[in-house]
Amino acid sequence: MEINKMSDVRGVVASSDIPEGSFVFILPNVTGSYTDLPAVRVPWNTTEAALAKFVVTWPVPYQEMPMYIPAPALAGGWALRRGFDKATNLPLTSTTVHLTWPGQKDGVTIPSGYLALAFAGGVFTIPSGMWVYNASLIQAGASFTVSDKTTDSTIAASGKVKYSATNVVGYVERYDAATYSLEVRTLNP
Repeated sequence: MEINKMSDVRGVVASSDIPEGSFVFILPNVTGSYTDLPAVRVPWNTTEAALAKFVVTWPVPYQEMPMYIPAPALAGGWALRRGFDKATNLPLTSTTVHLTWPGQKDGVTIPSGYLALAFAGGVFTIPSGMWVYNASLIQAGASFTVSDKTTDSTIAASGKVKYSATNVVGYVERYDAATYSLEVRTLNP
């Protein structure tokens, strides 16, 4: 996802795994260690989809690479004290190792419980795969809404831009046929 222009940004916590570039619904954070931040998730119904005017992305990095998601933890507590060169510490089968910050790549999923940034009231470039194709949607000025779990039948389809004249969340600025990306302008919440 590319941020071209924005007027509203909020620090949030992902309440579930959310692909970067998804439109999210803000809800009160009632659990976890970041109780001072609101939680976000993709919309589950049309009411939430109408309020999903924030697009989510990774925060600015505060750590050096590589990044391990989730952080590796092995039985014995001190197993990693001498690094990854010991046979008992490898392989890391349940851990994804990022050598580049995930926010510099398109569509990398933000894990549940991680900090994120939610933007609204701006212009954003949504990569291919984060919007539902419709011949009317790729026209400049087309209105769009956000897909939801109930209407679109799967959680994987939730949070994506789709063409609609009702529950409008924003408008299409431009379609890039070379990269299949969609530049959209969102409404202020």
